[in-house]
Amino acid sequence: MKRLLILIFIFLLVTLRAQSFINDSLDAYIQNGLAEWKVPGLAIAIVKNGRIIKMKGYGVKDITTKSPVDEHTLFFIASNSKLFTGTALAKLHNENKLSIDDKISKYYPDYKLFDKTSTELVTIKDMLTHRIGTKTFQGDFTFWNTKLSREEIMKRMQYLQPINQFRDAYGYCNSCFMTAGMMIPKVTNKSWETYVTDEILKPLKMNETSAASNDIEKRAKNIATPYTTSFTDKLMKVPYDHWDNLGPAASIVSNVSDMSHWLMFQLDSGKYEGKTIMPWSVLQMTRDVQISTGSRKSSRVPMHFRGYGLGVFAADYNGRQIYWHTGGAAGMVSNVCFVPEENLGIVILTNNDNQNFFEALRLQVLDAYLSVPYVNRSKQQLSAHNDEMKKQTTEIKEWERKAFENRNHTLSLKNYTGKYKHKLYGDIKINATKNELEVTFNTHPDLKATLSYIGDDEWLMVYNNIEYGIFKTKFNLEKGKVKSLMVKMNEFVEYDAYEFVK
Repeated sequence: MKRLLILIFIFLLVTLRAQSFINDSLDAYIQNGLAEWKVPGLAIAIVKNGRIIKMKGYGVKDITTKSPVDEHTLFFIASNSKLFTGTALAKLHNENKLSIDDKISKYYPDYKLFDKTSTELVTIKDMLTHRIGTKTFQGDFTFWNTKLSREEIMKRMQYLQPINQFRDAYGYCNSCFMTAGMMIPKVTNKSWETYVTDEILKPLKMNETSAASNDIEKRAKNIATPYTTSFTDKLMKVPYDHWDNLGPAASIVSNVSDMSHWLMFQLDSGKYEGKTIMPWSVLQMTRDVQISTGSRKSSRVPMHFRGYGLGVFAADYNGRQIYWHTGGAAGMVSNVCFVPEENLGIVILTNNDNQNFFEALRLQVLDAYLSVPYVNRSKQQLSAHNDEMKKQTTEIKEWERKAFENRNHTLSLKNYTGKYKHKLYGDIKINATKNELEVTFNTHPDLKATLSYIGDDEWLMVYNNIEYGIFKTKFNLEKGKVKSLMVKMNEFVEYDAYEFVK
C-alpha cells in the first residue's frame, strides 16, 4: 500500500510539473524561441490521454501581411508524409494485397539499382527503411523540385552509386520512399494521393489536409509563407516546393488541427473517435525497428538506442519508448512525436527552415512529461547555431568582396561556355553575360545561378533561389582546357557536389 501511495504521489508530481510548464511557461518559451531563432510563425498541438492539452498558433504566417498563424494554418509536413506511406503499405500487407517483403522487380521488372545483386534483392521493406547503401540525401538535387516524373526518378536511381553495402547501413533516401509508394497503384488501381486520402485522411477527418502539394499556395488561403535565413542570416522568402514527383516521401500539406487526429489515431492503437480505422497490427508493423540508426548514449538527451521502422524513428527517452520524425521543406520544418506509454503526442509546424527550435521545443515538452531535469533546450543549441551563421556569412562577404574586386577581369568567358553533363542529373548549360557566367539547369525549369570570378581560378556561385545557396567553386582544367565544373548546393538539398563534365 505504501509503495502504491508513493507511485501515485510521483505520478501526480510529474503531471503537475508538466501541466505547470504547459500552462504557465510554454507561451513565453515559444515567443522567446521565435525571436531568438528568427522564426516567423509556429503552430503546436499536444495531445495527452485522449484530449487536446494545447493547440495554438504563434507569430505570423507572412512577415509582410502580418497575418497570424492559427491551428488551421497549413504547412508542408514534408518527410512526416513518410509514415502515412508506410502505414498505407502496412495496411495493404495486412490485407494480403502485397507483402512488404515483395521484391520491387515483381511490380517493375525493369527496375534497376547500381549493382546487379541489389537490383535482384531489393524489396518494398528495403525502400521504406533507407537501407540500399546510398548516402543520406543522395540524388535529391537531381530529383527535388524538378520536372522529372516518378517513373523517370526510378529509372535514374540506377546511377546512385552506394557508399555502403546493401542492407548494411542506414542512408536516408527520398527516392526510395517514392519508389515504395509506387507499389500502391499497382495493387489498388489508385494513385498514392488518392489511396492515402481515401484510406487515411478521410477516415481520420483530416479534411483540411492535402496529399498533393504542387501549387498549394493557389488552392489554399490559410497557408504559411516559407522563409529561410540560410546564407544571409536574414529572413528571406523562398518559393514553395513543387515535389509531387516525390509525393510518397514528402508532399503532404497539413495543420496542427488535422495532425492532432493523426496523433489520436497513433495513440489509440488504430482507432479514432472510438472507431477502428486500422487494425493495431498495421501500426505495430510500422513501428518495428528494421535498421539501427545509432546505439551510443547521447551526451545531450536521455537516449541510448535509435532505429527506423516504416517511416518513423524509434528510440528510448528517459525510460520511455518514443516515436518521431522530422520534415524539411523549403522554408518549413516540422516535428511529429508520440509516446504511447504516456499517451502523449506532439506536432510542431514552422516556417523557417534554418533553425532547430522546432526540435528543441519537442524535447522541452518531452522533458516536462517524462521527468527530465530542466534544461533550456533552445538555449542549449542556439549559441552553436549563431556561431555557425556568423562564420558562414563572414565567409560569403569575403567571397563577395573578391568578386567585386575582380569584376573587370579579362578572362575569355567563351572558354567556359557550353553544355555540361552529369550521368545522374543530365545537362546544364553555361552562357556568358557581360563579365559573368550564367548556369541554367535542364530539369529545374526555374533554377539559375551566376558565376562571378573571384581570382585564383575560383568563382562565386550564387543561385537565384537562395535555398540552394552561395558557394565558392572552380572549373577543373586539363591541359589548359576546361574539363568540368563542380556544382555544390545547400546541404539541406544534398551533401555532395556534382561534377558536370563539358
